[in-house]
Amino acid sequence: MFVDEISTTNEIFPSDAENHAICFTDPHGQKPWLSCAIGRAADLHFVGSGAGTICLPRYRFVGSERVENITDWALNQFRAHYEAGAAPKRPITKDAIFHYVYGVLHDPAYREKYALNLKREFPRIPFYADFWRWAEWGERLMALHIGYETVEPWPLRRVNVPDEHASRAGLSPRALLRADKSAGAIVLDTETQLSGIPTAAWEYRLGNRSALEWVPDQHKEKTPRDPTIREKFNTYRFADYKDKVIDLLGRVTRVSVETMEIVQAMRTASDRN
Repeated sequence: MFVDEISTTNEIFPSDAENHAICFTDPHGQKPWLSCAIGRAADLHFVGSGAGTICLPRYRFVGSERVENITDWALNQFRAHYEAGAAPKRPITKDAIFHYVYGVLHDPAYREKYALNLKREFPRIPFYADFWRWAEWGERLMALHIGYETVEPWPLRRVNVPDEHASRAGLSPRALLRADKSAGAIVLDTETQLSGIPTAAWEYRLGNRSALEWVPDQHKEKTPRDPTIREKFNTYRFADYKDKVIDLLGRVTRVSVETMEIVQAMRTASDRN
């Protein structure tokens, strides 16, 4: 990994320890607000160019010591609100608070109500009526978003139509990597298309594009402008990674569909204050 400025990266993601973080768009960024969980160091512009990324890690690491990044004060605030006057079904933990926050940040009603606030200040987290319901939703979302490479791929249909022109010329099919939402398909190249993408999958957006649109965009062949870089390092060819991209698209489709199922359940929830 190449990092221009290490800053506090080693305090959040040391090479010998596991950690998770909740990322969201800098309140002063010029991009649509988004939130996504990560398990490794994120690019400063993880949320898109022209906007900074705020990261809230579960832990910090000082040398070999793991330090809680959720304070005892915060834990006491949650326990005082939810456990006062009645024996709790289970004690609220800092892990549960971390998941609860992630769930609330994905609540469409929260995002709509506080849209202007999210563009100019740090998110504030309300106390919803059913803490554990939102914590469980947040935990499921975090598992999906961090473990997207290991979920069961959605059964997309792969259609191959041989590109005879490229074959006769001894070339690989020309990379296209174009999404067609209306047809529920992604055209990979002049030979292969993936179809059977559910409409709901396109609705899971990371900023101004769906997660499914990000994948083909990031795998396009782009010629470097600098002549030296172009001469020495212009070696990427989509054809070399085609099968991996197909597998990734199936998994991202699964994550997108299941994320939207949870978000839809949030939309109809009646347990907010």
